[in-house]
Amino acid sequence: MTNAESSIYKFNKQSTLDNWILVNDVVMGGQSISSFSLDDEGHGVFQGKVSLENNGGFASLRYRFENSDIQSFSSIAIRLKGDGLNYQFRVKSKKYDRQSYVYHFQTSGKWEWIEIPLDEMYPSWRGRTLNMPNYPGQTMEEIAIFIGNKKPEEFHLEIDQIILN
Repeated sequence: MTNAESSIYKFNKQSTLDNWILVNDVVMGGQSISSFSLDDEGHGVFQGKVSLENNGGFASLRYRFENSDIQSFSSIAIRLKGDGLNYQFRVKSKKYDRQSYVYHFQTSGKWEWIEIPLDEMYPSWRGRTLNMPNYPGQTMEEIAIFIGNKKPEEFHLEIDQIILN
């Protein structure tokens, strides 16, 4: 992460996807599939098919990085082009924390900026809201994009950049 630019990740044709990890419901027996690649313009493309078969129902893309002090920032902005579906953006203060802090957003089908206020991200674990304060916004080691709308659906999300504001 480049503190001077407040950039978490900016995709381009030379981007390496080494620290990006797919985690789908197959970890618990589900059958959802997803992939992550770069398109010809250098955007990250997260796409796949969510299946409810065998108690499944989600796909996610995670990015881990060195612990970053983010106390001077109040939001995250993502430039993306979605497919009109609902997604979740998630963060973890420490990569091994059980809970993630979640923010729901809907895409429009056009290139847009999604603004995520850090203090509105609520704690969740395995789909359940936890009885603890919202995201403290002090450190960050993992971000994720998650889709799981309790229905089978194909999805396609293009990502240009993710920054701290």
